[in-house]
Amino acid sequence: MLSVLAFATACSTGEADEPLPRLADRGTVMTTATPTRQDLTNSVSLAGTVTMDPIFGLVAPVAGQMRYLDVKPPTATPAKPTRIGAVWAGGRPTQVEVPAGATFAGRLVDDRSNVVPGMPVASAKLAGYGIVAEISSDKAYQIADGLTAITAQIKKGPGPFPCTVLGTIAALPAGTVPVPPPADPPAGGQQPPGATAGAPVTQDEKQPQDEQPEGSAASGLRLVCTAPPEVKMINGASVTLKIVTQTATGVLVVPVEAVAGGQGKGTVEVVKADGSTELVQVELGLTDGKVIEVRSGLTGNEKLSVPGPNLPPVPDSGQSSGGK
Repeated sequence: MLSVLAFATACSTGEADEPLPRLADRGTVMTTATPTRQDLTNSVSLAGTVTMDPIFGLVAPVAGQMRYLDVKPPTATPAKPTRIGAVWAGGRPTQVEVPAGATFAGRLVDDRSNVVPGMPVASAKLAGYGIVAEISSDKAYQIADGLTAITAQIKKGPGPFPCTVLGTIAALPAGTVPVPPPADPPAGGQQPPGATAGAPVTQDEKQPQDEQPEGSAASGLRLVCTAPPEVKMINGASVTLKIVTQTATGVLVVPVEAVAGGQGKGTVEVVKADGSTELVQVELGLTDGKVIEVRSGLTGNEKLSVPGPNLPPVPDSGQSSGGK
């Protein structure tokens, strides 16, 4: 009997010595991440449409004075670039040309106007199929410098394939599409049906000034590009365009959840060896939505808390509730 009691006492004493589970102390960092290095690509996706004979814009290559040439309408689709004028600066011309496969569609500034680089100066019309994507203004600056690497995928069709950009993404002013010329009078001097021979046209019969035909309205921001010749195009087909705007190789990155802030600057919470934390300001770069580049502020050996720090709200600059 005594041996049984001794065994029971020993077992109960052993169980009592085991520590009971408890919650971590308040403020303890449970999840951390370490910076890594990788290649990073920043891209933008746009929805486009296969379009016949799209209009695109040509821009001034340099600052100077735009001087146009008298361009005759072609008798066939040009197989080589068409020179339409030049921007003169310092007594030297920089030529402006419509690319092969497209025709000159109109002037966008007055002859001998002063222009700046990137300013639309002429419109051109592609002969054949192109891909047109409308661009929202908030994406215009993001993709303006990244139009050299575009990949297209036709919905349930060919792709992906490279798409070559035509012209500029800048909106073209009103009058981009030339006004159709008036119909020629019937041969032999015959009057159109319903007209009275020799009857003068009165002022009341003239078309009111506010109803005179005009050029097209100002276009929105758009991107126009062309597919390789071997790609089969169907007018109206939906297309997804991927535009690589920036690339970086072997850069230091951290999870986006570890960073508070953005647009070039941010804050991370560094976890020290003793468990304490420190807020560190960092300079930010590219992001793909999962990780973000850290250009300065970290060495790469730190442990960062995830999620990142909660920054205090900006104090109210207005009057207090008790003010008069």
